[in-house]
Amino acid sequence: MGIIQYDTCVIGAGPAGLAVARALTERNLPYTHLERHTGPGGIWDIDNPGSPMYESAHFISSKTLSGFGGFPMPDEFADYPPHRQILSYLTSFADAYGLTERIQFGVEVESVEKNADGTWTVTRTDGRQTVHGQVVVCTGSQWHPNVPELPGTFTGEVRHTVGYRSAEELRGKRVLVVGAGNSGCDIACDAARSADHAVISMRRGYWFIPKHLFGRPVDTIANDGPHLPMWLAQRVFGTLLRIINGDPTRLGLQKPDHKLFETHPAINSMLIHHLQHGDITARPGIARTEGRTVHFTDGTRDDFDLILLATGYVHQVPVAQKYFGDEQHPDLYLSSFSREHQGLFGVGFVETNSGAYRLFDTQAQLIAGHIDDLAQGLPNAERFAAMIRTDRPDLSGGLKFVDSPRHTGYVDSGAFVKHLAKVAAEMGWRTEGRPPRVRSLRSAEAVS
Repeated sequence: MGIIQYDTCVIGAGPAGLAVARALTERNLPYTHLERHTGPGGIWDIDNPGSPMYESAHFISSKTLSGFGGFPMPDEFADYPPHRQILSYLTSFADAYGLTERIQFGVEVESVEKNADGTWTVTRTDGRQTVHGQVVVCTGSQWHPNVPELPGTFTGEVRHTVGYRSAEELRGKRVLVVGAGNSGCDIACDAARSADHAVISMRRGYWFIPKHLFGRPVDTIANDGPHLPMWLAQRVFGTLLRIINGDPTRLGLQKPDHKLFETHPAINSMLIHHLQHGDITARPGIARTEGRTVHFTDGTRDDFDLILLATGYVHQVPVAQKYFGDEQHPDLYLSSFSREHQGLFGVGFVETNSGAYRLFDTQAQLIAGHIDDLAQGLPNAERFAAMIRTDRPDLSGGLKFVDSPRHTGYVDSGAFVKHLAKVAAEMGWRTEGRPPRVRSLRSAEAVS
């Protein structure tokens, strides 16, 4: 067996891994940080092999509500920062807290194995092994595409959007984008501007939320405004969206078969614009394919050169799948703590309806607090271990999410944040990191 290190091993240096590293650093807890790429940032580095990032990608939560605690995004950032600004933010965050120099870059993990004494062996692809008291897997949830089988025999090109990079790939082509998640909507808008012919196919109707209302990022209005009961918020904001967007069926969209907020929010201002201008056509689900022809469930058909599958991702954890269980949604307490395997944690696998970084920060603080309590032998440690095994709070916020694989284990952000704060208060833990002693933004070149 390799070198015994009873510290914590953090796997991955994307936003989740950086949040965990800061939380451990703030408590002076020893850790080993491994990252297979040559720099921090995870999927937000478009040059990271396998990243699903594309040139037109922006955050769908505003800079105001998206930064880590103690480290807000710079004022000069756009309301919804593009991917290069996000990468610059993450690299400056890692620098400001002294995390960068502690990351072992270019080190890929092959597997994580639980030992008989409760420790964990981490094996790298070069065969080197180390043993740790805890492992926090922060490998992310958008690396392993969900690729459905198309009915029939399509003879054109079929690709998942994980490999899509820029609108240049669409020029001169007839393009069908399948799926209306946020990346699907972005890429459909690229197709509307660049392809010879553009269509978006979606199996159900969705609520499309504009990025700005009354000149402000929409999430800041929801955050700062009166906090209405969910049933009333659905009614008020649903009426407002109907006024703003009009009847979706006149644009070829299906009427939503669910109430507002009962699916992952589609926050996009441009798809409606392009539909209104005839740059793209909306169609329902695919019935079958034949040659270059796609037949849709409404009886229409169209010919395409390229089908782009914006059909999401599965939450695979290849380094430790047998411990994380379900590929669609691992059964983790508070989306972070393994219920069956003490000392195993995951950050970055939560599915919710708000910006993720503040949630990562709070999850990281809870993990660090628990590890610290364990190290000190405090009564809190066993009390929280019992909660991990048995506590199953209702984090739906009163919403009835649609029955789809993505919404398995989905949580309402408001209910989630409230419960995390309650648990942290009971345990005496912080919910966000502290400001750095000196803040630097070394990435001005990347931003410009």
